[in-house]
Amino acid sequence: MDGYDKGSGGGPAVPDEPGPAAERRASAEQVTSAEPSGGVRSRPTDGAPSVDESGPEDGPEPEDGPESADRPELADEAEPQVRVGIAGLKLGYQIAAACALAVVAAAACVHIGMLFLHVAPSNTVTKQHGDVVDDWIYPEFEQNWKLFAPNPLQQNVAVQARAELRTADGAMRTTDWYELSAQDGAAIDGSLLPSHTQQNELRRAWDFYVGSHDAKNRPVGLRGQLSERYVRRIAYMRLDREAPGGKGDKIANVQLRSKTTNVPLPKWSEEKISTKPSYRLLPWWPVKPGDLPLSEGESSARSVRGAPGTASSATTHRPVSPTKGIAR
Repeated sequence: MDGYDKGSGGGPAVPDEPGPAAERRASAEQVTSAEPSGGVRSRPTDGAPSVDESGPEDGPEPEDGPESADRPELADEAEPQVRVGIAGLKLGYQIAAACALAVVAAAACVHIGMLFLHVAPSNTVTKQHGDVVDDWIYPEFEQNWKLFAPNPLQQNVAVQARAELRTADGAMRTTDWYELSAQDGAAIDGSLLPSHTQQNELRRAWDFYVGSHDAKNRPVGLRGQLSERYVRRIAYMRLDREAPGGKGDKIANVQLRSKTTNVPLPKWSEEKISTKPSYRLLPWWPVKPGDLPLSEGESSARSVRGAPGTASSATTHRPVSPTKGIAR
């Protein structure tokens, strides 16, 4: 037998001999080279040891190491929770803060309830405890919203004042009426930023007086006396600013009155009302030291009491200047 025959032990077979085995080997090598490298084991060829091209085998991750910092559940267990607000205080401070909040909430509820009873129509509670409500509201929280009034105010109320002057020769002279409300309205009209005094001082003072006096101008309680002094002082200061007298004249008495006129109805209304004004005349009020500005009032009070240190009880009060008024 020839030593080079196929399958004999006499020598190697011819390597380039075509056949089915060679074709199968070539196709296997092509498939292996075409497969992706990630996680695929190449088929061993010609008895060569197999090599894992995907790298080291995947195993369980270590619990401790740099990778544990990227895991949120491990980070939360490591860091303590930070409490904010009242929960972050100690127990004693938490109790104190809770008590303070309870007191504030209770005071707010009481205040809202008092305001509601003040603006609400007359009811059983206000009839029995009206004095308590008034003591809570006045004077800081006074409300005049007319919240439950079915009809708004439909009248124009103007306050007028005049003075009785004592002239230099001792005679008395009465001035004409000064339209104080009209002066405030003219100052407000066209002004972008009208003052609070021009808008509300005289109006609120008159409402204060009317609400604390009866129809015969008699004061009702201490608030009536206070409102009388307040509106009298405003009238004196306004008249003194107008300088109604001549040189040497002094304002001895002041008098106020209100002029109430109904607002004209629209043309389409069939209601009939009177547009004739009605007046409420107040009595003459003498000008007292408390009605004067602070410096003048103190000087006049010292002269009346005859306090030591004054030159004369008759000369310490400086006369009213018709052009400049009292020094303020």
